[in-house]
Amino acid sequence: MSFPTTTRAFRRTSDGNNIELVTESIPQSLQPTEVLLKIHAVSLNFRDVGMLHNRYPLPVIPHGVPCSDASATIISTGSSVTDFAEGDFVAPTFRETCSGEIKALGGDVDGVLRDYAIFDQCDITKIPSYLSHEEASTIPCAGVTAWTALDFDKKKQGESALMQGTGGVSIFATLLCVAAGMAAIITSSSDEKLKKCKDLGQGVQSVNYRTHEAWDEEAKRLTQGKGVDVVINNVGITSMEQCFNALAKYGTVSLVGFLGGVGDAKMPDCFTPVLMKSARVQ
Repeated sequence: MSFPTTTRAFRRTSDGNNIELVTESIPQSLQPTEVLLKIHAVSLNFRDVGMLHNRYPLPVIPHGVPCSDASATIISTGSSVTDFAEGDFVAPTFRETCSGEIKALGGDVDGVLRDYAIFDQCDITKIPSYLSHEEASTIPCAGVTAWTALDFDKKKQGESALMQGTGGVSIFATLLCVAAGMAAIITSSSDEKLKKCKDLGQGVQSVNYRTHEAWDEEAKRLTQGKGVDVVINNVGITSMEQCFNALAKYGTVSLVGFLGGVGDAKMPDCFTPVLMKSARVQ
């Protein structure tokens, strides 16, 4: 494939509330450790929408390219690239680290909603060939977040996890729980969604938080009073008290999202439940 001269890209508009399609030039030479990617599929995360709705709690670059998750193939490599070759099936990692700073794609550095993009070789990873482009494009943020949030280095078969909501991280985490032999409890306000979640595998239980406003107490009931070993908190600090109440001794609360907002929310007492339950918050 010949080296492209331009790429289509979506960028946030100057007011930050919309996106626009632009055509941009591609540098015609690569730095020694860089690779040029042809992007085939991009998936959306809540953070991508939150940026356009002024709900994202972190600063973003003006007029930036949104989205962090994509699948791609390498079409050209720099002279010092040794771990990758033209034609490799890859994905950019959610965070860029080669610059010496930690930057998150689609936020404080340009993301992947474009036809072609140049990345340093240390900011991409190979993808198994059995995945489709669409499947692979969902993993870099949501899939890896779910894996990390479940705290697998400390958790084991027979333990349990509660996932707030039915977004990408929660669904990935539920599937991982099923594969690892962990009991999974997932929450939603939709009985239809919860029914589909139960079909994901053996041991998946559900709680409708509209029917059970005290979903933390219901989680304890479903675990015979013990509580869950991991809570994946997609809501934010507004649900922390219930997260701690649902948690078993020595459990982990993984803060993942901000669905409940971050503006005027009051931070609850985290010290006492961490002390009383020997809990971990990450």
